[in-house]
Parts: sequence; C-alpha cells; structure tokens
Amino acid sequence: MATKFRVGITRDILDSRGEPAFGKAALAILDGAPGIEWEYLPAVVSEIGADHAAGYDALYVNMVRVPGTAVARPDCRLRVVARHGVGYDSVDVPAMTRAGIVVTNTPWPMPRPVATIALTFILALAGKLMLKDRLTRTGRWNERMDNMGMGLTGRTLGVVGAGRIGRELLRMARTFDMRLLAADPYVNAVELGYIGARKVDLPALLRESDFVVTCPLLNDETRHLVSAPQFALMKPAAYFINVARGPVVDEPALIEALRKGRIAGAALDVFEQEPVDPANPLLAMDNVIVTPHSLCWTDECFHNMATTGLTSIVDALSGRVPEFVVDREVLAHPRVRAWLGGKGAG
Repeated sequence: MATKFRVGITRDILDSRGEPAFGKAALAILDGAPGIEWEYLPAVVSEIGADHAAGYDALYVNMVRVPGTAVARPDCRLRVVARHGVGYDSVDVPAMTRAGIVVTNTPWPMPRPVATIALTFILALAGKLMLKDRLTRTGRWNERMDNMGMGLTGRTLGVVGAGRIGRELLRMARTFDMRLLAADPYVNAVELGYIGARKVDLPALLRESDFVVTCPLLNDETRHLVSAPQFALMKPAAYFINVARGPVVDEPALIEALRKGRIAGAALDVFEQEPVDPANPLLAMDNVIVTPHSLCWTDECFHNMATTGLTSIVDALSGRVPEFVVDREVLAHPRVRAWLGGKGAG
C-alpha cells in the first residue's frame, strides 16, 4: 500500500474551542484529496523543529516560525510550507529554497480586508471615535465642542507601499475625495495614475500627507523604514497608521513623536513585539488606537486564506506548481523538480 502524504496544521490557527478559526469548510480541500492525510500538530509550538520537518510532507502555519535549522537534518521529509497569510517574514525562505522546500502564501484574499481596516483607522482617527466613546461613557458630554474631528474632503492620504493592499486602499479612499499619494520605488507611476494617485518619494509623502498608512512587506529594505527622521517630516496634525508589520516602524521613535506632539495620533494593528508588552507606552496613550494584529480577521477573510493555502498544498503534493510561490527559484531545485514531475521550471 502506498504511503500517504502527511500534512500538519499548526495549532495556533485554532480558537478557544479547538476549532479552526477559518471554519471547517476549507478542510474539505484536504479531505477530498486522494493520497493525503492531515492532522493538527500534537502540541502548540512557537517554532517548527526538525522532528516536524521529518514527520510531515507539508505544514500549514499561521504565526509559527519556520527557521532554517528545522530543515537541516538529512531525514527532512518536508516539501511544502504554506503560510496562512501574505507575510512570510516568520519563515526562513532562503533556507527553504536551499533545502528544496516550496514556500507559499495567500496574497489574493488580503487586499480588501487589510485596506478596509486601514480605512477604518482613518475614519476613527478623523472623527476621534475612541475619544468620543470615552466622553460619552464618562459623563463628559459637554466636551464635544472641544474635540472637533477632521473632514476628509481634500485631505491627503499617503500610502507607503503600493502593492496589492496599498492600491486597494487608494481605490477605496477615492470615495472620500481625498488627494492620494503613494511612495513605492517598484510601482509604475502610470499604473498609480489610473487609480487617481500620484507617485512621490517618501519624504514628499510624509511632508504632504494628513494620514500616512504603511503597508509594505517586511524585509531588510523596509525594516525601520519609518523612524525619527521620517516622523520629523510629518505635519503636527497628521496621523500615522501601520497595518503592515511592526518592525516596519521604529517603535521607540513613534512613541517619542507622539509624546512630543510631533504627530497628532496613531493607529496600529501590529507591534515590534507581539504579543505586545502590557507596559508598552502606546497602550496608555489616548490618541492611539491599538488592535492585536487581527482587525482584518473575518470569517470571509480567513476562509479565503485557508482555501488558497490548503489548495497550494494539494497542488504541490499532486505534482502541480502552486499558484502563489514566494521564491520561484526553488522550482528549479533538483529535489522540487523530481516531485513536481519535471514541472518545476516550467
């Protein structure tokens, strides 16, 4: 009897009831795939180890880290690491490529949900939503006149990183008649023009914007992309929003800018340290909105992510090239070409 492919799903994707946060419907993709059996990893882990790589042909990971040491042993069986999400900074992609392991992600379900949370933050900051909630709850009704919001018509939105998410946000923001700027060295200015945005460099964007939203991938180029010199360029009445990854921003520099009134406020779904330290000064600031790296998580978003990610596993283990491969150089690796039936470099 032929040995079945083994797929492991990390337990950090389960809710408090032990059910998959993306719902059970997406699991039909694995259940209906011949020659594949799957299970949740036996225990919650923060990092994939060599024993996991020796025991599974594919792993579906949420926030669990996948270091190069996990695939260094000669008994490594692993062929696919499928990331539940668009970011892959938790996976040592170069090490996976060297070992002949395909890394996939789920980019197509993410632009609308993440752009929506960025727009949610913009609206909440502009209207001082959280402050006015506190006024109402604490009997400070008559302070309404002293806390006027900011109208969006004619204001400037600057988006740092104009990939799928950034462009979706720019398209959505057009509804509010905002002036749209984008800073991204890799995006075509004509393409941005089609959606009503103007390509500028980062300093110009920071100087001109009333709302600055960061949404690039995290890599060596974007780590601490926004730090003290960048905050110094922003308008004192401007707001800063991060929906990318925490380390895109120099967090101490952000805290200092807020404390000294260099910017008006911030909204963050991500932090440099996650889970965030309860003593982090950002949590005590009235002009900062914080959420736990999950504001875009909806049933629709998670189902679409799981459908995309689990399909990539089935495709790869069935000898087909997955749609979303992070580093396509891996497809030329002899090990990958062997189990993709020679389709790797096609």
